[in-house]
Amino acid sequence: MLTKKQHELICFINDRLAETGVSPSFEEMKDALDLKSKSGVHRLISALEERQFLRRLPNRARALEVLKMPERAEKRGTASPKPNNFRPLPEPANDVIEIPLHGRIAAGVPIEAFEGSSMLAVPAALLGNGEHYALEVSGDSMVEAGILDGDYALIRRTDVARDGEIVVALIEDSEATLKYFRREGAMVRLDPANRAYDPQRYAPAQVRVQGRLAGLLRRYD
Repeated sequence: MLTKKQHELICFINDRLAETGVSPSFEEMKDALDLKSKSGVHRLISALEERQFLRRLPNRARALEVLKMPERAEKRGTASPKPNNFRPLPEPANDVIEIPLHGRIAAGVPIEAFEGSSMLAVPAALLGNGEHYALEVSGDSMVEAGILDGDYALIRRTDVARDGEIVVALIEDSEATLKYFRREGAMVRLDPANRAYDPQRYAPAQVRVQGRLAGLLRRYD
């Protein structure tokens, strides 16, 4: 069962594909559904992907394919175009999605995280399924993983992680750090990617995973 907004979005995308052969931009979808930001569109699309109503075409930020329609929409005649009416999708524009930017995070010694919240525009092609947020990296302990001071870490929100993944780890509900996540016996070990820093070890109750690294943005002055 789809929510009202999910139903409205899949119908809007399907109608636009039937009319023009081109999926609508995130800005057009935001306006059509009367949403406040494009991050809301991203969440709806991710939900439709998880329910296998939509598919994003690889390496094409604006290209969406309707896999199926809700039952009521099919009955009212808004199913996908017939094959003989199909027109190839042109190369899309580089859409961007706004995701929350939650202050700075330490890649070295833990510092207080989530110092505030603004929005960061991110190319849609950098993000996969799920809900995302961004943190500005502070420190140099992850340089050997290619993560530099001043980079923006794009984080997929999750509370679970596998050994060897780079995660945002919240320590004692007050400080956060960006590290490799590993289990070591009964302890949790947070490993840097810089030989100048030592691993950090905590009891599992002291550490909560806040997300996994999904990508990076870097500014060049």
